[in-house]
Amino acid sequence: MRALAADPGVGPIASARDLVKTYGRGEAVVRALDGVSVDFARGELTAIMGPSGSGKSTLMHCMAGLDTPTAGTVVVDGEDVGRMNQRRLTRLRRTRLGFVFQAFNLIPTLTAEENIRLPLDIARRPVDRAWFDTVVDAVGLRDRLDHRPGELSGGQQQRVACARALISRPAVVFADEPTGNLDSRSSGEVLGFLRRSVDELGQAIVMVTHDATAASYAHRVLFLADGRLVGELEDPTRETVLDALRGFTPGDGDGHGRHEQPLAQTAGPVTR
Repeated sequence: MRALAADPGVGPIASARDLVKTYGRGEAVVRALDGVSVDFARGELTAIMGPSGSGKSTLMHCMAGLDTPTAGTVVVDGEDVGRMNQRRLTRLRRTRLGFVFQAFNLIPTLTAEENIRLPLDIARRPVDRAWFDTVVDAVGLRDRLDHRPGELSGGQQQRVACARALISRPAVVFADEPTGNLDSRSSGEVLGFLRRSVDELGQAIVMVTHDATAASYAHRVLFLADGRLVGELEDPTRETVLDALRGFTPGDGDGHGRHEQPLAQTAGPVTR
């Protein structure tokens, strides 16, 4: 299993070592992550799968600095996340991380273009028009830039959200169930863009998903169960993902589990 980088000469864009996350105390303690060590490669789309309660979104929360591990280390783009204070964490998330949410999280009063530019406007950074045009053309929304979210389809709204995640040229994009609210056609559009953003734009993406079809767009799939890495697939297909899921998800033949609260919308500690 290649959970750690195969070539130590090519450093991962993000990594975790011996990551532990517990909630509660004494007999009520819940071990959401149990010694996870993993590398996420540059220019690669990695999917994380597992049954509800497996720890997959807890892992993503810790990698993105949205939750604090009980033990272990997280490094993103060469920076030790555990050593950062809240101000540095905020700057990290604003300038070097991108997020794609299940619920789109677009500002309804802003146009598509304004929503895409929002991270740069908040950070008071100028817009690189050449990169903006590259991203907009990649998501295929050139003729929808002056439309507000209410005037766009679900798939178009999620493509705006993807463009917003990429506009600041983040080191890593974290996507939590990015197609959870979309029909199959819109899901294919979004997943196709995410894969192209890796293959053509060199982006690194980490995606949590319950969907075997979504996972098949990844270069690599990691499987978690009971807070531990239990398997990995390179160059997955829907069929190989389903076969792997059957190994630790009894009776769940379609690759779908109970939907969990999406990234950055949890009110408190949530075990995945």
